Amino acid sequence: MSDHLRAHDAALERLRLLHPQRIDLSLGRMHRLCAALGDPQRRLPPVVHVAGTNGKGSTVAVLRAIAEAAGLRVHVFTSPHLVRFAERIRLAGTLITDAHLAEVLERVEQANAGEAITFFEITTAAALQAFSEVEADLCLLEVGLGGSLDATNVLERPAVSVIAPVDHDHREFLGDTIAGIAGEKAGIIKRGAPVVVGRQSEEAFAVIEARARALGAPLLAMGVDFDAWPERGRLVVQLEDRLLDLPLPSLAGPHQIDNAALAAVAALQLREARIDEVAIGRGVATAVWPARMQRLTKGPLGERAQAVGADLWLDGGHNPHAALALARAVGDLAARDGRPIVLICGLLANKDVDGFFAAFTDLRPRILAVPFEADAASPPERLVTAAAAAGLEAGQARGVLAALETVLAGDGPPPHIVICGSLYLAGEVLAMSESTWPT
Repeated sequence: MSDHLRAHDAALERLRLLHPQRIDLSLGRMHRLCAALGDPQRRLPPVVHVAGTNGKGSTVAVLRAIAEAAGLRVHVFTSPHLVRFAERIRLAGTLITDAHLAEVLERVEQANAGEAITFFEITTAAALQAFSEVEADLCLLEVGLGGSLDATNVLERPAVSVIAPVDHDHREFLGDTIAGIAGEKAGIIKRGAPVVVGRQSEEAFAVIEARARALGAPLLAMGVDFDAWPERGRLVVQLEDRLLDLPLPSLAGPHQIDNAALAAVAALQLREARIDEVAIGRGVATAVWPARMQRLTKGPLGERAQAVGADLWLDGGHNPHAALALARAVGDLAARDGRPIVLICGLLANKDVDGFFAAFTDLRPRILAVPFEADAASPPERLVTAAAAAGLEAGQARGVLAALETVLAGDGPPPHIVICGSLYLAGEVLAMSESTWPT
């Protein structure tokens, strides 16, 4: 694998040591640091603030593509990164350079003056500082975790708040109830600022709706105020006062219908004259979001699969809700040609592995569990046990490449192969070749 260490890596490692906890939900430290920097969050172009359990990254990707198709210069902050930290910060359309990132991190570290801070907080502050110094027309901020106490929620007045579907994840920080999780996500709603909401359970929607009503935030909810569906090879988005006839999403999987529609409706709430139906259609049809049902044709794994006629996909969804979306997407692939399905899986130990594999019970793919480089990676043996409990044929391999070779050595037609279960695993795969690094 190529050495992709960057000039700022030493600074990033130093920043990781400034606070004993990687995640410590609180806004006090963030307000202090932003004040020391002159409150960069108040010097941004119009902001779309996006929270949710699943689909928020894809929604941001489509929003960015729509805005750029309309000719807007767009700042974007997302997390986590897959290969290089710079993926998290896009300045007016281009990933931040190594030199610029190192310089901003140094200034933010000096402003922090050695005080306790989490890694996500100080890097979020660096993103806000960089955004405040480069001219742009729009800023897209993806929440890291939760919403109300997330570092990005120092934002005081978004142009639009967006809440993608809410489900169970990060129970150790957000709790076990959908209502509690929805309450955290709804914390990004601000007084009077419009909020666009993805398809939700009744329990989650009740909490979000109550928060919006209490703050006088105009609410547009999928399944209530607008809806979307595929029809005759097109994406139809129906609002109360208009209908959008759009191309199908470039992002693979039936769940991307909802994500694209959520982005389209959020884009319309910006009331930006340059964002018309043509720009929305171009954005929906061209959005790119790595490791979300991404077809791999380059790099050592993609090229090896192609050589024998197998198709290889990469997906970082890691909870039961994401697994259900993945199962639908992979099921559609298999329905076209009847070829077998194999999942090469790695998950973190704190994930609901039983719920993840339960999503595939009807599809009955073969499972190969693999280890990957992450402190909290689940042992493959545990994944094999969970998959077998869900009635799935399961085994393990010593790594992704070994798993792929095992799959390709089998008899029968070349299978549909999906590497899935963790963004850490996805990043490890993409890091194998510069040809697959996100840009």
